[in-house]
Amino acid sequence: MVAMLTAPDRPRPPALEPLAGMATVRYATSLEQVARAVEDADVLLLWDFRAQMLREAWLHARRLRWIHSSGAGVDAVLFPELVASDVILTNSRGLFDRAIAEYVLGLMLAFAKDMWTTADAQRRREWRHRETELLQGRRLLVIGAGGIGRAIARLARAVGMQVEAAARTGRSDPELGRITAVADLGGVLGGADYVVVAAPLTPETRGLFTAAAFERMKPTARLINIGRGAIVDEAALLEALRRKRIAGAALDVFMHEPLPKEHPFWGLPGLVVSPHMCGDFIGWAAAVDRNPTAVTAKIAKTRAMVPLLSTGLTGRSVSPGSPGIGRCPPGVPLRPRAAQREGRQGAGSRVRHRLMWHPRPRVIRIG
Repeated sequence: MVAMLTAPDRPRPPALEPLAGMATVRYATSLEQVARAVEDADVLLLWDFRAQMLREAWLHARRLRWIHSSGAGVDAVLFPELVASDVILTNSRGLFDRAIAEYVLGLMLAFAKDMWTTADAQRRREWRHRETELLQGRRLLVIGAGGIGRAIARLARAVGMQVEAAARTGRSDPELGRITAVADLGGVLGGADYVVVAAPLTPETRGLFTAAAFERMKPTARLINIGRGAIVDEAALLEALRRKRIAGAALDVFMHEPLPKEHPFWGLPGLVVSPHMCGDFIGWAAAVDRNPTAVTAKIAKTRAMVPLLSTGLTGRSVSPGSPGIGRCPPGVPLRPRAAQREGRQGAGSRVRHRLMWHPRPRVIRIG
């Protein structure tokens, strides 16, 4: 049986239609429905940001063997009970990289060209000429060297920006050049005009941007966070913007979502707030649905078994490797327990082969 956790107003993916007669499909939009749906489910498809419901219903998941997330990040799903289990967790990595990179480039262009002043002047019907900045020659520091960070770096270089990266380990990379270890971030923050957080939430990145980090940044620098809200100390950012310690920021992710209406971020000058949408391009759901590597296609191919180690089940499971770090073959599942041991959770993670993939596939039986 296949269970699907989704929002009440979200359409059901057409790709699940071929499962009729092969497996029972249950849709769940509330905690009560989730608890009932996972009782007999072998496979769970997460089509929405509702991981808390899954945790609350976890005791009912007696047969569950495989969870697939339609998103890239999986940190919200890695609650202790799941991590301690043998349930396999896969994601949709790579699908959103370009969309997120374009969104980040658009924000940097908007900052450089001061589009908010232009929009305000238009509303006032005020004709006022002014000069704006170039992105060419500006220095971009990308935090996170996974697929999303690399896509951002490529687009930034295309408009003439100088790009540096920071990740868990410092190293030389054929695409990104010199990568600074996150532990040494303070040594490179001061040279960046734009800092983009594109890292997963891990013990190393949680609370990474504190008041001390903002003190090291240029007064003309801008921060963009499309990673996870908990990576940035929101109180410290609020104070840095109010004191004009940095020139601006754009946040697509927050500690608490949706952002409360009374939160000071909404009316703070120099801050752009967007509702966790940077990767959601028009047609993304259809792209997940018709992607030849989609999980549903693998389920529909057989009545009895779903071999997880196959060509392109979930796309790339990790980013291209570097010395000492490997790359999983397409379709290899991410195992929660192994991911936590390695301390790498979500999009952009790098892991060692011995912990993340296995030459012999595990098999899920469809009830």
